[in-house]
Amino acid sequence: MRLDKLLIQTKNYSKRQRKKLLVDGDILVDGHKALALSQNIDSHLQTIIVSGEQLIGEREHYFVMNKPTGVVSAVSDADKVTVIDLIDNHTKLSGLYPIGRLDRDTSGLLLITTNGPLGFRMLHPDYHVKKTYEVVVNGKLTARHQQQFQQGITFEDGYCCRPAQLVILSADATQSIAHVTISEGKFHQVKKMFLSIGVKVIQLKRIAFGPFVLDSQLAPGQYRELTASELMLIKAYLG
Repeated sequence: MRLDKLLIQTKNYSKRQRKKLLVDGDILVDGHKALALSQNIDSHLQTIIVSGEQLIGEREHYFVMNKPTGVVSAVSDADKVTVIDLIDNHTKLSGLYPIGRLDRDTSGLLLITTNGPLGFRMLHPDYHVKKTYEVVVNGKLTARHQQQFQQGITFEDGYCCRPAQLVILSADATQSIAHVTISEGKFHQVKKMFLSIGVKVIQLKRIAFGPFVLDSQLAPGQYRELTASELMLIKAYLG
């Protein structure tokens, strides 16, 4: 949650009071002076001290899901099942949303949270958070294709992708399996990148997002809360 929301939620500080606390350096986040009232914090993962008193607000929730194909990465949809629909009693957790999106026909790792600002930080192109996908394509991938990915694929509209890593796991004339790692998130980017080199993606699964790796114990449609060690990784993306 935003720092100013915590100050309102726990102490009902006025706007003027909140600004003064910040300017005077009376707000400490893990021992460091707060940078802005808009910074994203989690008082259950960080120590928030205001005028010498520790403040603890509502608990944020963090889930990792193995998104199945056919399900929409959205909070709600009039016609289709969403990833939020798959979470038991999700109506009791107001504000749940998926961080980013996976296409309806794409499966794999998806983070879901109530921490509103977290998605902005993890998806903003300036931070270059890497995402790795396992792809199956309908043709043979070669070392030349790996070089093209490393140089940056250029789309028909002239857009040049950032350099990406392509690791070929198997390849023959009719089908190849590979891992591709990108650091941006344009619409249908992975599919367009492979189309640009002459093959079509027939299966796509995200297996990593930043430091988070798809849990092999989660079947498609299953989810769990983040472990203690994974929650520590979340701290790197807070304000």
